[in-house]
Amino acid sequence: MTSESFSRPGAVDLSSLAQQPPGQGASGSAGPSYVTEMRTPQDFDAMIRLSVKHPVLVEFTSARAQGGTVMSNDLAEVVNGMDGKVLLARVDADVAPELAQALSIQALPTVIALLGGQAAPLFQGVQPKRNLLAVIDQVLQAAVANGIVGKADPVAGPQDGEGEGGAPARPSDPRFDAAYAAMEAGDFATARAEFDKLLKETPNDTEAQVGHAQAGLLARAATLDGSELTRGASEPDNIEAQLAAADFDMVQGNVEGAFERLVAVIRRTAGDDRETARVRLLELFDTVGPTDPAVLTFRRKLASALF
Repeated sequence: MTSESFSRPGAVDLSSLAQQPPGQGASGSAGPSYVTEMRTPQDFDAMIRLSVKHPVLVEFTSARAQGGTVMSNDLAEVVNGMDGKVLLARVDADVAPELAQALSIQALPTVIALLGGQAAPLFQGVQPKRNLLAVIDQVLQAAVANGIVGKADPVAGPQDGEGEGGAPARPSDPRFDAAYAAMEAGDFATARAEFDKLLKETPNDTEAQVGHAQAGLLARAATLDGSELTRGASEPDNIEAQLAAADFDMVQGNVEGAFERLVAVIRRTAGDDRETARVRLLELFDTVGPTDPAVLTFRRKLASALF
């Protein structure tokens, strides 16, 4: 699936944005869970409504599906490690066959995405964990491209009350409410300012760092039209042209291309231009997240270029 599956006028196909490392909260582990059950058409309607705020994955599964339990646990672990960037709704096709029939599900397991009130197929059959990561990353790309940047509430135990759409939930961290509200509204300058405030209070807050960097890239993306690559190729010594070209690489999904471009600028420049490129590269690292393999690789290349 690509972001074009959820296109709207003016949408920009942003590249792979921050994917948090898998954490606790998967089946059988401590921590918040972002996995809920879906049994009725009303549940499905609730998930559709939530999908205008954040991505929802719908997993159709069955105990009869060979290997399905392992994949289901892997999917839960991946989703729970993303700290609310996506919600997983499970449908047991043996318990709620009408939902599977209504969506013409032909095989089990099957996973679809709900985004902006639209449904799009992702895959059928059992997938290895690395494929699950790649598919969810594409869903997140599509979400950001279409301005859907809210966070799901964790699914909680019965003692914690009811959340959105009737699903039990507990509130998300209120410190981020203003920033994420601005992101959802497309006001990226305000979002960046709100993340700035958070970073002054907690400079090492990874979520605030990622949000700040993403808001900056989204704001700059509004002015990109594709001419940046041509200008970047024709003006190799123009630092602003190289920064714009790197941004365009990012929004087209060419993350390593963006990183390589700025590392090359750092190798061949000095003084203010070199520092400007270094700072922008670090910010682009933040948009992807500190544990992304490309970030780890290019941090080493950056160190080599500097020293």
